[in-house]
Parts: sequence; structure tokens; C-alpha cells
Amino acid sequence: MKSIFVLGSAAFALLAASVASAQQAPTQRVMGTISGVDGSAIVVKTKDGDLKVNLTDNVAVFGVVKATLADLKPGAFVGVGAMPQPDGSQKAMRVMIFAETQRGTGEGHRPWVQPGSTMTNATIDTTVGSVDGQVLVVKYKDGEKKIIVPPSLEIQQYVIGNRAELKPGASISIVAATKKPDGSLEANRVNVGRDGVVPN
Repeated sequence: MKSIFVLGSAAFALLAASVASAQQAPTQRVMGTISGVDGSAIVVKTKDGDLKVNLTDNVAVFGVVKATLADLKPGAFVGVGAMPQPDGSQKAMRVMIFAETQRGTGEGHRPWVQPGSTMTNATIDTTVGSVDGQVLVVKYKDGEKKIIVPPSLEIQQYVIGNRAELKPGASISIVAATKKPDGSLEANRVNVGRDGVVPN
């Protein structure tokens, strides 16, 4: 009985380790222009050279289009990259309006890519104009933030896309391509710019 218990414990530990390993698979951000399509993979020309990214069978494709301050309406779910200000507000450096099917994606407030910056994925509660631009109050599960959106800031919006848009010349971004043990990259979601928009 004892040996069975030990064996069972070992199997459970191995399973837990494999699950943890799967959860911690490293990812890489990929941004650039598609230079070629190779079966189920795309070749992306980035500032550091060409990268081949394999696409999953169920890859989700989202078009990225230009939006305006007028599109920042109460109820919209947005992702805001910003820099904290002395008064506690956040000055937006990037604003992305999510498609309705993406509502809730990454909801919350956390550090972003640039030193000292933050990312807030939340629902717009109120919005008013000011001399500094548009002022948004966004709410998420554990709190809310006041966001200042400068008038000159480029605002982008996700729309439902399709795989046919992934063709040479298209500007794309992949937020988190998974690095496989053999060094290859795989993505289950690709953002593609429309009408000259470069996804950020």
C-alpha cells in the first residue's frame, strides 16, 4: 500500500510539474510586416530580422483600425498603456478599444513594458472633455483609474478579422507568440493593420 501511495504521489508531482511548465511557457512579442506565407506559418520581417511563426488551426485574427476620441464611450472595454502622474491620474500613451468578443481580456491594472508605465484593461465608466484632452474614468474588478487621453494620441480599435488578411505586405503584431522547446514560435492570435494602420 505504501509503495502505491509513493508511486501515486510521484505521479501527481510529475503531473503538477508538467502543468506548471505548460503554464510558464515563455512567450515573445512579434511586430513587423508579413514577408511570406509558408503553409500554416507566416514569415514576419521585424526590425531584428525575419521570424517564422506557426499558426494554430484555430488562430484568431483581429483587424486593427483607426479610432477617435469620439469612440471612447461609456461601456467600451479598453486597454490603456499610460504613465502615472503626480496627482494619481494616468496619462495615456496608447489606447486600444477591444472588440466586444474580447471583453474582459486581461482585465485589471499592472506594470507595462516601459519603465514606470502601467497597463489598465477596463470598462469606461464616464468620459468628459478637458483642456488636456479626454478624461476617462475606467473601472475594473478591483478598482478604477482616471485616464487622461491627449488630443493628439493615436487611438486604435480591434475588429473581427479573418485568416485571409494574413498575406505579404500586411503589418501585424502578435502579443504573445509561444516559444516551443525546439525554438520555434507558435501563435493562436494575430492582430493585422487595415488601411495603413500599424498595430501597436
